[in-house]
Amino acid sequence: MRVFRYIETLDAFVVTAEFAAICDRLGLSEWHPAVWVGRLFLQDNDYGEHWFDNWDEREALEARARELGIDSHNLMVVRADRFADGVDGPCNSPPVRKAFWTEVLKSLEVSDDLLFAKARQDNDRGKEHGWDHYLPDLEEKIARIQAEHREAEKEEKERRHRGVDEMTAEAQRLGVDE
Repeated sequence: MRVFRYIETLDAFVVTAEFAAICDRLGLSEWHPAVWVGRLFLQDNDYGEHWFDNWDEREALEARARELGIDSHNLMVVRADRFADGVDGPCNSPPVRKAFWTEVLKSLEVSDDLLFAKARQDNDRGKEHGWDHYLPDLEEKIARIQAEHREAEKEEKERRHRGVDEMTAEAQRLGVDE
């Protein structure tokens, strides 16, 4: 599942609705659904939760975002300085770093298996520590999501099959060999 949607006119990202919904259901969302992804991207530490702390950039895009029907608080702007720690580098210029991370985030997808593993890990910690976000019904939620995704895959496969049948019928009508 794709994590981010890139809005070219803003040179910014928003979290996809599908990713946000699943993260919410699995108890993975914090102040935004991709906080945990940032931690992994930035050497698996809490600094990573701040990878999209870019309030000035969001504010600068507020009017244009509003015109597009997007709440500027949901914008995630890649700032090259957030992707360089200065310990042994940087090795690349800010424009190259920004271009690289923009491309990476445009194509970033995660599997259900990863989402479920992360949810189970966080839920186990929540239970152990008595945190409010512990979900006693997590496994039932996972089973429902899996069933929904199986059904969606089945429908997509049937839709593609119907499309092939329609194309074959059209080719036969036109006398085109397959």
